[in-house]
Amino acid sequence: MRLYVYVLEARGLSPSKSSAAAYVKLKVGKHKSRTRAVGPTADPVWNEEFVFRIADDEAEAVELDLDVGVFRHFDAAGRELLGRVRLPIANLLDQGKRSLPPTWFSLQPKHHHASKFKTRECGKILLTMSLYGRSSDVSVIHSSFPCPSLCDRSNLGQEERAATESMDIAKGANYVTETCMNESMSAVSQSESLNSSDVETGFREINEENRSSVSRNRDLLEVSDSVKIDKDNINANLSSFTFEDAMETLQLRDDNNMPDNLQGGVLLEKTYIIEPKDLNSFLFHPNSQFARDHATLQGTTDYQEKPWEWKRKNSQCLTRIVSYTKAPSKLVKSVKATEEQTYLKADGKNFAVLIRVSMPEVPFGYCFEVVLLYKIMPGPELLSDEECSQLVISWNVDFHQRTVMKSMIEGGVQKGLKENFDSFADSICQYVKSASSSELLLDKEQLLAPLQQEHQTDWGLAIKYFCNFTVVSTAIMGLYVLLHIFFSRPGMKQGLEFNGLDLPDSFGELIISGILFLQVEHVLSMVSHFVLARLQRGSDHGIKAQGDGWLLTVALVEGTNLPSVVSSGSADPYVVFSCNGITKTSSVQLQTLDPQWNEIMEFDAMQEPPSVLDVEVFNFDGPFDLAVSLGHAEINFLKHTSSELADRWVPLEGKMAQESNSQLHLRIFLDNTKGSETIRDYLSKMEKEVGKKLTIRSPHKNSTFQKLFGLPPEEFLVSDYSCSLKRKLPLQGRLFLSARIIGFYANLFGHKTNFFFLWEDVDDIQVIPPSLATVGSPALQIILKSSRGLDAKHGAKSQDEEGRLKFQFQSFVSFNSASRTIMALWRTKTMPLEQRAKLEEDQQEDGKHVQIEDTESILNMEDTVLSKAYILELPIKINLLMELFEGGHLEMKIMTKVGCLDYSVTPWESVDANVHERHVRYKFNRYMSIFGSEVVSTQLKSTLDDNGWMIDDVMTLHNVPFGDYFRVHMRYDIQTLSSDATTTRCDAFVGIEWLKSSKFQKRITRNICDKLTHRSKEIFELAEREILSLESH
Repeated sequence: MRLYVYVLEARGLSPSKSSAAAYVKLKVGKHKSRTRAVGPTADPVWNEEFVFRIADDEAEAVELDLDVGVFRHFDAAGRELLGRVRLPIANLLDQGKRSLPPTWFSLQPKHHHASKFKTRECGKILLTMSLYGRSSDVSVIHSSFPCPSLCDRSNLGQEERAATESMDIAKGANYVTETCMNESMSAVSQSESLNSSDVETGFREINEENRSSVSRNRDLLEVSDSVKIDKDNINANLSSFTFEDAMETLQLRDDNNMPDNLQGGVLLEKTYIIEPKDLNSFLFHPNSQFARDHATLQGTTDYQEKPWEWKRKNSQCLTRIVSYTKAPSKLVKSVKATEEQTYLKADGKNFAVLIRVSMPEVPFGYCFEVVLLYKIMPGPELLSDEECSQLVISWNVDFHQRTVMKSMIEGGVQKGLKENFDSFADSICQYVKSASSSELLLDKEQLLAPLQQEHQTDWGLAIKYFCNFTVVSTAIMGLYVLLHIFFSRPGMKQGLEFNGLDLPDSFGELIISGILFLQVEHVLSMVSHFVLARLQRGSDHGIKAQGDGWLLTVALVEGTNLPSVVSSGSADPYVVFSCNGITKTSSVQLQTLDPQWNEIMEFDAMQEPPSVLDVEVFNFDGPFDLAVSLGHAEINFLKHTSSELADRWVPLEGKMAQESNSQLHLRIFLDNTKGSETIRDYLSKMEKEVGKKLTIRSPHKNSTFQKLFGLPPEEFLVSDYSCSLKRKLPLQGRLFLSARIIGFYANLFGHKTNFFFLWEDVDDIQVIPPSLATVGSPALQIILKSSRGLDAKHGAKSQDEEGRLKFQFQSFVSFNSASRTIMALWRTKTMPLEQRAKLEEDQQEDGKHVQIEDTESILNMEDTVLSKAYILELPIKINLLMELFEGGHLEMKIMTKVGCLDYSVTPWESVDANVHERHVRYKFNRYMSIFGSEVVSTQLKSTLDDNGWMIDDVMTLHNVPFGDYFRVHMRYDIQTLSSDATTTRCDAFVGIEWLKSSKFQKRITRNICDKLTHRSKEIFELAEREILSLESH
């Protein structure tokens, strides 16, 4: 049973010299609670409601008392008891009505002896109580009183009208709460001072002191409001209306928003081919057979559903109680559980039901309640045009008091709920068909169509952009000044004026000229930004994917609340997507924190499904700039369904992004164009690495593997091995390997252990030789990268100082087979050699064309202005330094160190007298260029005054913004010092040849000159160290 206590107000409290506030402390058995502190005042008003759980057995309940104490709170000196009163709960049961109307109770001092001393006035407190839960009653007499004073006649008319409107909406249903309110207000209208004999009789056994006090002075106990309850109304409960009537009533009254998911996380999120209202009735109708069948399937006994009832707290809500006994497990005996189900929203299409589950018999069960939130919403459109519903169930743990076992309780609840709702989802599918991804109308054509439509014309955008007060006022002022100049005549020269110089003749003219100048400057800046925004295009937008396999399509729709750059107060954002070593870059949106991209990027076909998609937003400041990161995010394909990825707002991480609540709107599609052939091709490739036959597992085994770890349906099992997980004690289980994850599962006497991590998270794999610690067999130690795989931390053996988790697996039946397979899968995922070869083949033809153009243009670079970058004097001979340009081991080693990937050169070929030429191709790493730029370079080598060499290097940059607008020209004059034959001097020059005009010329020139100057200087310094190191040996 539950005892509802409503603390309204107090009067006549003893005055205090200090500004101390008053509060009320309540106690029923071992349960305690208190109100907020109000004051300083002698007549505080609280209007707070409290609920206490008491025993269902009336024999135990009659022994309980409600202790009420009023205290005054002092910040430094603690608290002071102003008065107290004790109310036996037995009197509520004896009366039979189980409800006490709002009643004034006199407060007694802490030490009160009526026979010797005169009673000291401590004030009085206004309380109302309701007892709920006895099996003989089916209605709840429980009312909330929002008014501070229930005897205020000015509010009676409004309350009567509100109660009447509530009865009209209910369409004839007998709501006990409204009936009680109407009768209460009628009684108050007739008389302010009511007879208190009923209340005195009901509580005549409070205690001996109170009986003496009441007999001497009846004014100590007053009744402020009396609720006349008709027994016929009590028995006329919800049987007078149906569940459908209640839903219609809630629909008429519903004005609430759909609540957010609870903090614990989502337990179930599925789409079913059924209307939302039918799914709501299927789950929560009083006559629903599903709940009983599911309870029987789980071994639940004593399942009882009480009827839905109207209950008033701050507003009317529909509530029912469900009780049952959970089946015993291997470690926990059977326990009784009680659910309180409450409708938070029901508008006919959207439903939200909050369920509070209490299990006082479990360890620490009195400390917490499990809270579940069922949300039923209209689902996406189906290809069959049928209506569907989306069911989302989230959870949380609500702790009533602090406990050191909080984390353990939350972990146990999470594991138990996951197992229960996996069975719950299977049970629903036996009655209601779930919508598969093929039935959902979430295909690329539908969701990407709005992004592929023609955008607004440049003229339309210009009109929208420039139609503002600044531009219009500037145009009017400019026209006014021009007309003034046209109609005015030349005047006499005054002051310091002379022919050709006309100065303002007054301060007014000076101020107007300044205002006009500032406005014109601002308008020109707006024009510049508009032109740049229209010229800029993303290099990867609209490029179609090639090949067959796993095709990844990313639609970048928009961003919101991006952080501003401190220097300018705005940002020029662009987004870089990275997946399986391939990067795609969006266009740059100028001067906006809420950019609109509407761009589509497609990744070329991959042989295995990708694990993660890295997203990072940068502020553009040149192609070689270490761009300021505005935020980043990681999208894990294993943790999101295809419907979630089809239209998703992704919150950005990072200090600036989190402060601004930045988000990106993405639409992501992952398609397998070859079906099972893709899996066969992948396994065929892995057979060469592993050295044994790999076969496709059965659908049943793949499905079991996916359910064990909660994986999406495209994940397929490659191999599995029996082994032992080394922690404090070895745990025997099974190791599962797939193209994207490595997972472990064990079930020891009902205690399940399962975890997985991605192959990309693995930093190193070590083989530990046999020893006593490994039970005489070799073991594999898998070390993850720092701060990765934290979801699997409970399975790790240890964690090093760098934050890397270490997992140790041993006792394999066939260690050689398991280790070869694990190492092969890891190498394939981290070193995609086939993918690199494919990219080189795709770029081969384009590279030849570019090389021809560069060869023809390098001889025409005399007009390019070169500026001296630096001068170096190196203590090495010139012939040793020139090895840096011979394509040997020294050049390869140094270029790799400075961030050149896939570095390749051709031999020197003679093109003229004393002139040689070669071609160089490489890629910049992410440190040099966030775009992963490819460089095609043509170098000319010629003699310099018979004592040195001149190297001309013309570089063309690809896959960078404005890469086709310019070429970079560097020149190195390398010669021996005349004073010292063992010292070589190097003069470096750099310049930019602009092929097209751009407003970004200054920014790009500055950025490139700084970056390439630093890079080339680092090359020569590394060469010096390497050559001197070789000479010393």
